[in-house]
Amino acid sequence: MDRPPIRDGAVVLSNGKIAAIGSAGDLRINHADATPQDLGESVLLPGLVNAHAHLELSTHSRTGPPASFVDWLIELMGRSLDVQKAVELGVAQSIRFGVTTVGDISRQCAITRPLLAAGPLRIVSYGEVQAMAQRRVLLDERFAVATDTSQESEFLRVGVTPHAPYSIEPAGYRRCLDFAIRTAHPIATHLAETPGEATFLADHTGPFRELWSWLNRWDDNVPKFSGGPIRYAKSLGLINHPMLLAHVNYCDDDEMKILAAGRASVVYCPRTHAFFGHPPHRWRTMLQHGINVAVGTDSCASSPDLNLLDDLRLLRKLAPEIPATDLLAMATTRAARALGIESQIGSLTPGKAADAIAIPAIDLEDVLNRQTLPSAVWINGRQITTPFLPPLAA
Repeated sequence: MDRPPIRDGAVVLSNGKIAAIGSAGDLRINHADATPQDLGESVLLPGLVNAHAHLELSTHSRTGPPASFVDWLIELMGRSLDVQKAVELGVAQSIRFGVTTVGDISRQCAITRPLLAAGPLRIVSYGEVQAMAQRRVLLDERFAVATDTSQESEFLRVGVTPHAPYSIEPAGYRRCLDFAIRTAHPIATHLAETPGEATFLADHTGPFRELWSWLNRWDDNVPKFSGGPIRYAKSLGLINHPMLLAHVNYCDDDEMKILAAGRASVVYCPRTHAFFGHPPHRWRTMLQHGINVAVGTDSCASSPDLNLLDDLRLLRKLAPEIPATDLLAMATTRAARALGIESQIGSLTPGKAADAIAIPAIDLEDVLNRQTLPSAVWINGRQITTPFLPPLAA
């Protein structure tokens, strides 16, 4: 967080921006023309930033723990997808849980972006690109859709996501990175999510090779790489770019040094991580090495819902020694940095967007130790009230 908590504090909102912050008494004097709103005993926080989600999967409630990650992928690909309904549900959940900005991974971005461009959520829309083996011929088409900026707006910024080392080849990664560098648009990828990535990269065996056999789209012209996905990302120039790396569940000490020497951010999804039964994530060590680590929910297909507060609450249980302010930073300032928009959002700072939430609680520790939901949410200075939201049930 940028500053210590302010007791009996207040924030002045004007024209969608934060105009001032300080003690309520001082602000009443210096901004006598402002219309006061008493929030009672509440903690006023920056709007939460979900750095990694898949809104178009919000109707895909997760089932029991899968036999494997690839089994989960195959089951997920077999489900029907109502993109509009899923996005509407994802937006509703996000706002209900105090999330005002989402880093949204979207394979169906030609559908999701028109739905999201007018708000109310603030969105970084990472268009997903998959192009490997017999599907490499789709690279031009999928890249064009993913990088189409025609829907950009006050609320939506376009990004690109070369999906993962098991679904896009080096040429596709380089093309996406070149776009991000040339146009200063955000870029993200899924990396080191499972141990099978290293095996697949090295010799095209293991669970992901079995996935390609199931898809019946494999060929033998896919390049190989020895050294694992983090070194692979470094070889492509990804680590030295301020991009977002989703998950990074598997990272040894040498790979940690590679990440620490680079500029990429890591997004850890605690409840999804637990769902798949991965070994403990090394997020605390990453922070100690100076790596920017944010939190995300991932999708409703792997997490109970999009309640980012509950991901923070899980972190509080996993790491009771970490100050509550440091945990909150992973869903505010650090998450905004991971999305490349830290100059606009992520803290209650004059000049930034007026995105804020109020949670009935006595302090931040109380927020993390209870199941309380926000009582009020503001985006761009506009209060989004509870009646605006549809029911959470899919």
